[in-house]
Order: sequence, then C-alpha cells, then structure tokens
Amino acid sequence: MSDQTLTVSELGVVIRAALEQAVPFGVWVEGEIQDISRSRNGHVYFELIESSETPGAPPVATIPVVLFRDIRERVNKLLRRHGDPIRMTDGVAVRIQGMVDFYPPAGRLQLRMSGIDPTYTLGIIAAEREALMRKLADADLLRANARHALAPVPLRIGVVTSLGSAAHADITTVFEQSPHSFTLVEVDTAVQGAGAERQIAAAVRAAGAADVDVLLVARGGGSKTDLAVFDHEVVATAIAGAPVPVFTGIGHDIDRSVADEVAHTAHTTPTAAAQAIVALVDEWLGRLALIEADVAHSARRAVDRATHRVTGHRQHIGRAASTAIGRADDRLMQASARIRRATMRAESSAHTQLDRAAARLALASRHGLRAADLRLDAAASRRRVLDPALALARGWSITRGPNGSVIRSTSDVANGDAVTTTLADGFITSTITATEPAGAHDDD
Repeated sequence: MSDQTLTVSELGVVIRAALEQAVPFGVWVEGEIQDISRSRNGHVYFELIESSETPGAPPVATIPVVLFRDIRERVNKLLRRHGDPIRMTDGVAVRIQGMVDFYPPAGRLQLRMSGIDPTYTLGIIAAEREALMRKLADADLLRANARHALAPVPLRIGVVTSLGSAAHADITTVFEQSPHSFTLVEVDTAVQGAGAERQIAAAVRAAGAADVDVLLVARGGGSKTDLAVFDHEVVATAIAGAPVPVFTGIGHDIDRSVADEVAHTAHTTPTAAAQAIVALVDEWLGRLALIEADVAHSARRAVDRATHRVTGHRQHIGRAASTAIGRADDRLMQASARIRRATMRAESSAHTQLDRAAARLALASRHGLRAADLRLDAAASRRRVLDPALALARGWSITRGPNGSVIRSTSDVANGDAVTTTLADGFITSTITATEPAGAHDDD
C-alpha cells in the first residue's frame, strides 16, 4: 500500500485519468432530460435520468450532463438540419453521445455531451403517439367530441392557451375585428414543458364547465418536442370528453397532434381556428338574410293575392248587396201593405170588442155594487152584535193576565200574578191568591 498523500485536486486528476483509460472513447447513452438549464456563457446543464416503470417512483439512475458552448453549436446545427426539429427540454427522451468525465472542483462524475441522435427522439415520439392513437380508437374516443352538434350561433367561446402569447394575441385580434359580439372565457395554461399536459387538461375541463358554445385550444408553432405535450393521453381524453365541440389551432400548417385527432375540428393555426368560429356566425347570418328575403318576397306575394281576392269579393258583395237591397225593398213594401190591411181589420175588431166589454162591465158593476152593499150591511150587523162594549154594558167583563193576553182558563195564571179586569166603565187590577177549577164544590 502506498504511503503517498494526494491533494484533492491531485486525486481528481487520478480519477479523471482512470476514467479516460477505462472509457477511452465516447459512449451513447439514452435517457430523459430533467432540470435543464442554460448559463449565460452558453453552456447547457441537465440531468439524464432512467425513469422507473413505476409511476411516481424516483429515477433508477441519474448522471449529470454538460454540453459546452462550442459543442452546443454543432448539436444545434444537426437538429436544424433534421426535417422534424427537436428542442432539448425537460421530459424529452434522447440518445446522446459523450465522454465520461470527472469534474474535480465539484467532485462530480458527469458526461460531456458531444452529439445527439435526432431519429431516436422522433422515433420515441412517433411510437408513443401510435400507441396512444390505438388506445383512443379502442376506447371509441377519436370521434367522441365530433359527435357534439355545433351551436347555430356560437358567441360564447372558451379559449385555452398561454395568455399573453402570440397565439393568444392572434385569437383576440380575430374576434375583436369581427363585427359580432363574442364573449371570450379565457383559461391560462402552460403549453410546453414538464407537467404542461396536466395543466392543459385541467384548463379544458374548466373552460368546458363555463357554459361556453365552443372550446378553442391553441398554441403557436414550435419544435416537435415543444408540441409533444399535445400528444399526451390526459390532453386527448380531456378534449374527447369535453361537453361542447372543441376547435384546435396548434402549431403550423404541417403539424398534426393527437389533440387535433380527437377534436371536433382541427385547424392549421390559432388564427385559422378563430376565423372558423367567426365564419360560422357569418354563415348563420347569411342564411338568416336569405330566409328574411324569402319571407319578405312570400309576404308581398301573399299580400298581392289577398288584395286581389278582397277586390273581387268587394265587387261581388257590392253587386249582391244591390240585388238584395232591391228584393228587400219589394218585400218591405208588400209587408207594409199587409200590415196596414191587418191593422185596419184589427182596429175595427178591437173597437167592436171594446164596446161589448164596456157594456158588460157597466152591467157587472151595477150588480156588484148592490151585492157589496148587502154584504156591508150584514157585516155591520154582525159587528154590532159582537161588539165587546155591548157585552160589557150587559155586565160582562174581560180579564187579562200579566202578559196582556185574555185569561180563558184557571191554568192561564198562577198565585201572585197581577191581572187586569176590564168593565164597561173602567179597569180593576187584582192579585191571584188562589184558583179553583169549575165543579170543585159539586160534592158539598
């Protein structure tokens, strides 16, 4: 065992030399970019991780990666030369080339990146997209949103995008320049980067619950990896399950994401998506104008026909009225003559009957008066006979009880009752002390 003592930096030199001897050439490593950062001097730093197959579990392995400025320029040229550009950002799966290195000042083992394989990243993206498309097709979600009927006049629009972005400005400009009164329900969300897919899905659900007519999901152009967030399952299922039609305007003309595939209608750009909504209102108003013109034309024709019929009816009614009036005049004159004759006969008959009735009435009146005089004399005689004063004058009297009624029986009064007796020349008031029925002393 050597007794040599090394400084920390000397140990670092030994470790670096050992690594260069053990791995004297560059290696290709695949993994996922995490925590990427770019320094002011142009260097790029990130962690290359091997993700666990268990969701939410920490990475299986991690190694720091440094991409120096001079190498970065060469890597960017390679990416730009590729047909589908790739942007190195968090969450992107890459296959990179580099040298295993030891950085003594930080005591860190790292990989000095020297190259990248764009086809690897694009292949991963394509494979994941194809697998997701099959899954959505099996779940019958590819045309689920397309089954929603469009509102005839969509004026309340839900906008899901990054507020303040160029895409947001393009959308608002289209709606502001339109002559129609649109209401925009805007939901801000990140449209790229780690975790952006969950934000977009949540924004779609929030806008869909805001009682809108149409949802517009938009993002401006970007690299293949920038737009990959719209190829995530959570975004696709949120759009497919939206309660209203979803219009997408993502990227440029050549871009087509999974979000576009599940949307009601996909458009090439955010501006095109907004213009399509404005066009729907324009078309509805155009159809309304045609209907209005048809209704006005039909109304004019109906009025003309009605006027012609009214004129014909008026002439017919005039002729019929003249004829009817003439006939009525003839019938009236005939009726008047008949009435005059009947009136004369009735008047003559009435005079005769009146004379006869007057004679009968006079005769009946004389007989009636004589009979009435006889009945009156008889009644006067009966009154004189029945006059109580005469009976009182002959010695009779009338006794009345306390209530003024005539006492006809001993049962009509009781001991202590005050009674009044009427005589021919006055009244006697007395008090009942005893009553005795008739025949009470017959046995004595």
